[in-house]
Amino acid sequence: MFKRLILLCLALVLVGVLLTQSVFASSKYTTKWEKSNAPVNLPILMCHSVENKPGNGLCVPPEQLEQQLKYLHEQGYYTVTPAEAYKILVQNKVPKKHKKLVMVTFDDGYENNYTAAYPLLKKYHIHATIGLITSKIDTQGMLTLKQIKEMKKSKWVSFVSHTQNHQELDRLDEAGQREEMQASRTWLKRNLHQKPDLLVYPVGRYNEVSPKVAKESGYKLALTTQPGLANAEQGKYELHRQRVVPDMTQEAFAKLLQP
Repeated sequence: MFKRLILLCLALVLVGVLLTQSVFASSKYTTKWEKSNAPVNLPILMCHSVENKPGNGLCVPPEQLEQQLKYLHEQGYYTVTPAEAYKILVQNKVPKKHKKLVMVTFDDGYENNYTAAYPLLKKYHIHATIGLITSKIDTQGMLTLKQIKEMKKSKWVSFVSHTQNHQELDRLDEAGQREEMQASRTWLKRNLHQKPDLLVYPVGRYNEVSPKVAKESGYKLALTTQPGLANAEQGKYELHRQRVVPDMTQEAFAKLLQP
């Protein structure tokens, strides 16, 4: 009888945990939105690899990332999806019950986004957006299609285009840019069964042709590496981001989120 009682208690705890995760994961899809009275400035954080690699400015140690995600969680930040970023920056809408907004992005699609970052996203209920170099999927050190599908199914991660081969777009002619953008978009549609609406420019490089090609290729937004908060004045295809670097203090991280 005593053993049965213990097993029942454990089962109830497990159900509670699963229900809690379900509530957090589904809250985005029940959020009510309203028009903002003023133009919205959205912090879009830019991360890359999650690993300890001294001297490499693209590698943020896992312990640092955890501190930063914990900060976002404790401060009550609502982490937006690509579709929600469009609502905010183009339709000037905001979540009715959430005043602090941020978008968390990872460029390239390193495998450690799954092994190191993904557990932290779930732990702190943070939604992230990963820009994939589609030709690099299932290669050494990069995400596998199986990992991508698992993260997408969890609802904590969205996947967008970082082009097919990560070539600097300002070095390509219009046809070359179109190929890079469209091939990546086709891969995402075929393998993830989604409508890819957001493009991340490789190395932040682009030229006057790039926004036009991005729009014609079906993208609704494009992200650069220009520092600052994203807003409608920048245009849909030249949105700014805030770079997260290694050894960043918590105070410096907090400033990335401020107007």
